[in-house]
Amino acid sequence: MHLTQIAQHADDLDRAEAFYTELLGAPAAARFDPPGLLFFELDGTRLLLDRAAPSALIYLRVTGIHLRIEELQASGVAIENEPSVIFSHEDDRLGPANSDEWQAFIRDSEGNLVALVEQVPQSEP
Repeated sequence: MHLTQIAQHADDLDRAEAFYTELLGAPAAARFDPPGLLFFELDGTRLLLDRAAPSALIYLRVTGIHLRIEELQASGVAIENEPSVIFSHEDDRLGPANSDEWQAFIRDSEGNLVALVEQVPQSEP
């Protein structure tokens, strides 16, 4: 089984499109307005921004979480929690063995909480 799509609430599709295009580094894949649907392609899973969807907490994998948070903060994005290690993987059940999982939380343009995640080998500083 594969996760096909996740929906996230967006009141203003233009604002949400600008935010997620910047965050994801890629343009929207499709927009249908009406009824108010905006899609981004995330490595085989669609992110749907929809006026009728409830808010969801999504976790996005990033590279260089500290730099990414600095860039987002500089562009005015609300940072809810700075990057911190939330878990150390001793085995590979939920991530690479011998890695630390860093997470940070931001608010998107629509007020939804979004997590950024990076798994860093423990040998790296």
